[in-house]
Amino acid sequence: MRDIIIIGSGPAGWTAAIYAARADMKPLVFEGDEPGGQLMTTTDVENFPGFPEGILGPELMGKMKKQAERFGTEIKTERVEKIELQEDGTFVVTAKGETYPAKTVVMATGATARRLGLESEQALYGKGVSACATCDGFFFKDKEVIIVGGGDSAMEEANFLTRFASKVYIVHRRDAFRASKAMQERTFQNQKIEVIWDTVVEEIYGVDVGKVTGVRLKSTKDDTTRDMNIDGVFAAIGHVPNTELIKAFVDLDDKGYVLVEKGTTKCKTPGLFICGDLQDSRYRQAISAAGSGCMAALDAEKQLVK
Repeated sequence: MRDIIIIGSGPAGWTAAIYAARADMKPLVFEGDEPGGQLMTTTDVENFPGFPEGILGPELMGKMKKQAERFGTEIKTERVEKIELQEDGTFVVTAKGETYPAKTVVMATGATARRLGLESEQALYGKGVSACATCDGFFFKDKEVIIVGGGDSAMEEANFLTRFASKVYIVHRRDAFRASKAMQERTFQNQKIEVIWDTVVEEIYGVDVGKVTGVRLKSTKDDTTRDMNIDGVFAAIGHVPNTELIKAFVDLDDKGYVLVEKGTTKCKTPGLFICGDLQDSRYRQAISAAGSGCMAALDAEKQLVK
């Protein structure tokens, strides 16, 4: 019977592991299918404290992993298949047919950004294609970018990008936004933003040179296409929290994120702690995820000493 199992290996998971290991809880981390989480597709991270020259996303995750290992964290690369709650309030985690009992479980499986579904998008992710304006907007100073979406997030990110980009085009598949009236008004009043209605991005150019150089746009009304030179493409069509393993044990908000007790990482199931993007639809930053990972480890430690 382990004190703690941590599922997920992004900033939240590794921070939880570091704190748990230093508290002599001997954590076991399951890295899962995507070790390192969303930061593994990010090139330069310039807003994580402690790295004045910036750091590559995969390098940052590698350093966090090493730090967790240094304090005795056990790591498995397997994907967790299921979590079961026992009558005595403990958990059994199953991975690759093996079972691992634990007194507490920290969930740090994050959220997956919805993609446009293009092969070129995948090839150019982190090379001009992004799903986070807050993370990557700085790299598009005086450049022209496209943001795809029509909700509040798309409006928010479009307005944010105008701090850096010379021009921001919002590409929306319909002829009206679903964003709130206030966000729409703010967007329409921004002279740096232009809306391209009834249109989708059909292809992203630049795979051959390793950076975004343009897009092919397709009308949703008559299927006509046109090419457009552009420096960056941002997808703002939402995130999907990775809650599959714990749906039976938690409550979700209307966006699918786990509801936690205010100011903590506790959910409705005692002993199960939720951190990172799994419970954060608002900030979704590496540093805020790491902070909640610290909170989860401390909450788990407190539970264990009851």
